[in-house]
Amino acid sequence: MYSEKVMEHFRNPRNVGEIENPDGIGEVGNPTCGDMMRITIKVKDNKIEDIKFKTLGCGAAIATSSMVTEIAKGMPLEEAEKISRKDIADALDGLPPQKMHCSVLAADGLREAIADYRKKAALAATTEGKKCKPRSKCKTKSKAKA
Repeated sequence: MYSEKVMEHFRNPRNVGEIENPDGIGEVGNPTCGDMMRITIKVKDNKIEDIKFKTLGCGAAIATSSMVTEIAKGMPLEEAEKISRKDIADALDGLPPQKMHCSVLAADGLREAIADYRKKAALAATTEGKKCKPRSKCKTKSKAKA
């Protein structure tokens, strides 16, 4: 039913865990089967410097999560966003048709993490040079008069 590569990534998943203070977080799930994935990334110089996952699901869900982290690690964000479910399934030497949704979740989780990173980076860029207090509008820092 499963390829040897799927079984290897299920038995010995790579990059399991969660990055402390991640730059991006992607959380996806499939309500039909109950699979849940959380992918965290650390970005440096527009590349995925580190990536980890936590998955609650079947063996294929764990294997696809593990494989997507292996594929994406070190990749520029623009390339990592293009990783498809087919890329993940092919890297695992195939998945049974009824388990292809797991590769969709893994690809979607990665894209969600990248989108979260970009959202945070854009927000940081727009608030740079501003002084913000909780529950108040940002105000531009005033320069001290000489």
